[in-house]
Amino acid sequence: MKSRRKVDLEEKRYSIQGQLLGNLRQELRWANSLAVKDELEKQIKERIGEKDERDDPKAKKKKEKEAKAAVVETSDISKTSIGSAKVADSAKSFKFVFEGELAKLHKPGENPQLNDKIMKEHLKRTGKKVITRFPPEPNGYLHLGHAKALNVNFGYAAAHDGITYLRYDDTNPEAEKDEYFEAILEMIKWLGFKPYGITYSSDHFQRLFDLAVELIKKDKAYICHCTGEKMHEFRGGDGHKGERKECVHRNRPLAESIAEFYKMKEGRYGEGEATLRMKMNMQDGNPQFWDLVAYRVMYTPHVRTGEQWCIYPTYDYTHCLCDSFEDITHSLCTTEFQQSRASYYWLVDALEIYKPVQWEYGRLNVTHSIMSKRKLLKLVNEGYVQGWDDPRMFTLVAMRRRGFTPESLNAFVRDLGVSKADAVIPVERLENYVRDHLNDVAPRLMAVLEPLKVTLTNLPASHIEEIEVQNKPRDESMGSHKVPFTNTVYIDRSDFRENDDPNFFRLAIGKSVGLLNVSWPITATGVKRDAQGHIIEVLATYDVDASKKPKTYIQWVAQSSKHNSPVKVTVNQYDRLFLHEDPMDEKAVPKGWLSDVNPKSLSVIEAYVEVGIRTAKVEDKFQFLRVGYFCVDKDSDIKNGKFLINSTVSLKEDSKKN
Repeated sequence: MKSRRKVDLEEKRYSIQGQLLGNLRQELRWANSLAVKDELEKQIKERIGEKDERDDPKAKKKKEKEAKAAVVETSDISKTSIGSAKVADSAKSFKFVFEGELAKLHKPGENPQLNDKIMKEHLKRTGKKVITRFPPEPNGYLHLGHAKALNVNFGYAAAHDGITYLRYDDTNPEAEKDEYFEAILEMIKWLGFKPYGITYSSDHFQRLFDLAVELIKKDKAYICHCTGEKMHEFRGGDGHKGERKECVHRNRPLAESIAEFYKMKEGRYGEGEATLRMKMNMQDGNPQFWDLVAYRVMYTPHVRTGEQWCIYPTYDYTHCLCDSFEDITHSLCTTEFQQSRASYYWLVDALEIYKPVQWEYGRLNVTHSIMSKRKLLKLVNEGYVQGWDDPRMFTLVAMRRRGFTPESLNAFVRDLGVSKADAVIPVERLENYVRDHLNDVAPRLMAVLEPLKVTLTNLPASHIEEIEVQNKPRDESMGSHKVPFTNTVYIDRSDFRENDDPNFFRLAIGKSVGLLNVSWPITATGVKRDAQGHIIEVLATYDVDASKKPKTYIQWVAQSSKHNSPVKVTVNQYDRLFLHEDPMDEKAVPKGWLSDVNPKSLSVIEAYVEVGIRTAKVEDKFQFLRVGYFCVDKDSDIKNGKFLINSTVSLKEDSKKN
């Protein structure tokens, strides 16, 4: 092709195929038109690769439409609740598998292979089962996006009576730690998933090495001594705008590459001095064909294999081969790996082994958050948060610590469904699922976050009643507990006003209010102040035999030395970690995403809670009546009666409430 046509082709791809064919038929009018067409198609394919969604206008429009639909306005979606359906039921539903894109996936045995023998042997090994895998890199903690991946992989297999492996992709010893391996498995179990088997890419290091040697023998790999900078230059430099060139070592003798590969394995090269690269197609339009690195030298001991190896396979080389080794039928991953699909297939075909099907789905993000492991690590290392499990983050350990339930996360993910479009969902929608589930399962307690003392002047100081309180109103199955009621109670400061307002229905001078679970209302008669004039106590009467039912009831906690009431607790109140919906938006956040960290995302207060909390354990969840949902933090010293409580989500607010 002429150079101008090559430039047009790379820019416009298959959309100009018809124009090129017309020009060629004019120039070669006496040639066989079918032969011209076939040769043109061959050269286009060699130049820019197979057709993809960029070459299908309908698919492109559909993808743009899906992308727009995926980012839903907060004003609409924050109101979304699953309504009458139970969160626990949605968390186990397979509806998302049998609708939309997942419903269109192939059945075992339908994925094409190089030959029939490969498929027959595969089906013999698997019994035609669906086999998926969840393949995390053990270089950090799982986050909300991984909850989607877990539901997609485990859910798809379970819906078809298949199995799912947990495979640790442990090919980068510089970033891997034992704590990550352990935390990943713990979170998988917490979400309710049980792997059929636990495997490691490192299980296959010898087999991967042997296949690399075979790849060299097939003239599909070679040893390269280019620096990283030179490799980048030969791939066209920044933006891939420059000319792409083949490495000078690309066509060295096969025996020489094999010898050099063994030298790498024996530790005779330093880091960066030699790599094994796959001999693909440097002129292909897909960067994933530009002679990807298969092995590199790394003198870092491996968590599992120690110092046995000083060369390690890359993700691009390892991932598809381990999928093949494990007879994966559906290799499900996010759309960031879409370009890798062609190189995935190239490698397994080059080695003439079983070829799984790779299928990509859209990533999940929520507003006011960051999901990148690298950025999460920066937040941790630079002290913006207090660790990977800081409840302001969206790692699974952090959400667990904050009080989110596995059922709410699974239901949220499954109800969203699975499509090709990346989704940025308002965090309010996730919180609605958490709130709905906690509404079903969380016992109720009374708590006052800003205590204000109320003395009932017409009751004697010795007055003590024990009131039976249901753990959840109208649900006797959740049991009950007793709380004391005395002449001194604490209410929330926001529930009192010295100067009444006709639209204020709680306690005010001369006005009555009901106390939850107490027989009669109280009426405020006066206040006491400190030296600065601040109200420190409200004087009130207990209106026995009151004829009028109060309009409003408020929560309270009694003072009783006999019952060690109130229980003083420390409460962590959380707000959004980032001020803007998208911290990565350069226009909204011109100084960079770290400048968007909310300095007021955590406030710590001392509160009073009724005695029912004394039986609580770490991670127990409660609704503090009229306040919100809360969870007992792991740093509580429960044996000594010291509770640290994390705010989970607020109650649904009534805009008319006053």
